[in-house]
Amino acid sequence: MDIRRQALIAIFTSALAVHAAAAQEITVAAAADLQTAMQELAGRYQKENGKSVKVIYGSSGNLFQQIQNGAPFDMFFSANLDYPKRLEAAGLALPGSYYQYARGKIAVWVQNDSKIDLNAGLKALLDPTIKKIAIANPLHAPYGLAAVSAMQKEGIYEKVKEKLIFGENISQTSSFIISGSAEIGVVALSLALSPNMKDKGRYAEIAADEYPPIEQACVILNSSKETAFAQKFLSYIKDNETAKVLAHYGFDVSGRDK
Repeated sequence: MDIRRQALIAIFTSALAVHAAAAQEITVAAAADLQTAMQELAGRYQKENGKSVKVIYGSSGNLFQQIQNGAPFDMFFSANLDYPKRLEAAGLALPGSYYQYARGKIAVWVQNDSKIDLNAGLKALLDPTIKKIAIANPLHAPYGLAAVSAMQKEGIYEKVKEKLIFGENISQTSSFIISGSAEIGVVALSLALSPNMKDKGRYAEIAADEYPPIEQACVILNSSKETAFAQKFLSYIKDNETAKVLAHYGFDVSGRDK
């Protein structure tokens, strides 16, 4: 009898330990423009709180589809407002968790040894030596849509559209230019300022009035089994110190919700 009781206690204790370990981590789906900033924020959070934030990056549209199909994420950070609002409307987001955390910016970027003159801004894309221009896929990446809108406003889209190559997200788009698969591209300013890119090339920021605002928002997902942890991380995202990190990587945080 004592042996059986001890065995049951051991099983129960083990189950509690597994649950406690699981509660030490949440999984976040995040737009690729957040890669460097979120890596720093997640690292700071773990150091200060002893809990891990695992981040999966991708285009907002693809992550949105994964969430609709039941992907086991706890939170979703989107590069636009539409996808989180649609999740909220469908009952897939925790009520009251919707939060606008930043506004993204775009820039044209070339490698350091490029002869392309970026003083002309977007019109640099008209340089006759350019064979490939990298942008994110406008069908599901907000930064790709912003790039196309800016080119259309400048009146150059029809002149360069045959040279466009599309990354599945803005991170892959950046890798196309870094690797030389494209001579130039339109990237997130946050990635142009990241350690992976800032020493490898030059960029010119595109004026914000050239494209629709890249308003970004996040939500906690109803499917999360760690909503208490997710809510604490959301509070951390709303903190002024977090805003400083986002601003450091080129995000506009002036319009953040309070």
